[in-house]
Amino acid sequence: MRGFLASSIGVTCAAALTLPLTLPTAAHAAKPAAQESVPGATQSLPLTPLAAPGTSTRSAAPQRQQREQGLPRRDVHPFSLVGVVWDNPNAQLHGQVQVRTRATGTSTWSTWQDVETHSDDAPDPDTAEHTSRTVRGATAPLWVGDSDGVEVRVKADEPPAGARAADPSAEPLPKGLRLELVDPGEEPAAGAEADSPRATLSAETAAASAVNADLAPLGASVIPALTKQETEDEVIAARGGEADATKARPYVGPRPRIITRKGWGADEKLRERQFGYTKTVKAAFVHHSASGNNYRCSQAPSVIRSIYRYHVKSSGWRDIGYNFLVDKCGNIYEGRAGGVTKPVMGAHTLGFNTNSTGIAVLGTFGSSNPPAAAVNAIARLTAWKLGLYGANPRGSTYLKSGGGNLYKKGKNVRLKVISGHRDGFATECPGRRLYKKLGTARSSSARLQGR
Repeated sequence: MRGFLASSIGVTCAAALTLPLTLPTAAHAAKPAAQESVPGATQSLPLTPLAAPGTSTRSAAPQRQQREQGLPRRDVHPFSLVGVVWDNPNAQLHGQVQVRTRATGTSTWSTWQDVETHSDDAPDPDTAEHTSRTVRGATAPLWVGDSDGVEVRVKADEPPAGARAADPSAEPLPKGLRLELVDPGEEPAAGAEADSPRATLSAETAAASAVNADLAPLGASVIPALTKQETEDEVIAARGGEADATKARPYVGPRPRIITRKGWGADEKLRERQFGYTKTVKAAFVHHSASGNNYRCSQAPSVIRSIYRYHVKSSGWRDIGYNFLVDKCGNIYEGRAGGVTKPVMGAHTLGFNTNSTGIAVLGTFGSSNPPAAAVNAIARLTAWKLGLYGANPRGSTYLKSGGGNLYKKGKNVRLKVISGHRDGFATECPGRRLYKKLGTARSSSARLQGR
């Protein structure tokens, strides 16, 4: 806990100093890392023009070929999450994306499901992560469960009147459309880490765990919860003081139980090795993952591994975009690597990733109510995380825009300390139903801080 206000340089050095203790010894070097999860995989399939039923693509009108692309029904290797990507990360897909899938080992096909076309979670403009040559445009990912057959269709919206005449060269759909099918891989072996976790950690896993070493043992799957008094005492100690019940106590909520990246089975070799930090945490942006609600809480680690792989391998980001994730049962998960108490730079709210943290609730909440357990988890997490940086969950703050579709670059914007994604970017996220619950989360978070 003492290191939560350390600089990014200090954090990186601390991780480096810890690593030699975690590398496999000669006696263990040849043994498999039993508790590491089995890596997943991504199938990337190009989309092609679709013809009307009963016609061929050769006889289809060129305009139709440009406006409708897809993939006919076909067998594929097993996967659980789908999304569509394209070449230009700044291009928007104005249209409809639908998929249907076949459950593995059956002949049963799902109905057509909509994929949210605008994934507005992204690195800030002009950052190295955003300008990387690997970054692509992408839809939101959709969790479909264990499947081995897929069909997809993408149809462009009709252009506004006169738009075609004004720019006849404009493409109705972004170039380079590809279907991404993500296999999350297998879960870590249950109980394996209890034997000798240090001996079986890879260097990358050890580094991701070392930045939380003040909170839990190296290689731990869970950061345990603390009482409010224990949390307050740790904050006071981290600030160089001594706990004294007669003096003013910090406004901070009890530390919640957090499942680490190790706990949900992150393949640490996917992400960039270095961690990225901002200066502080002044606000929390709440998101929904838009990946659908058809998952069991026991599947949440698989959903997170799939989103992680989709963000890194398909979208081209340095790591998963969110700082934290919450499932429908209220479990809290560590997101982007760098330390749960640290001001880790995320890729969750285009233009406002600096000095903020991003929390994604797994699910889609435009027309579905978020579970009370998930809203309560947002309150518990923000009461603690924002409390570490002295932020009042009921208050407002100013963040400087890095550029987006609501605020121009450089504008100081007054935002609620707990905001929805739509407050910083023109988007439906976090869904109408979840957005309406943020007032409840703010009040509960403030109470947990003792305000």
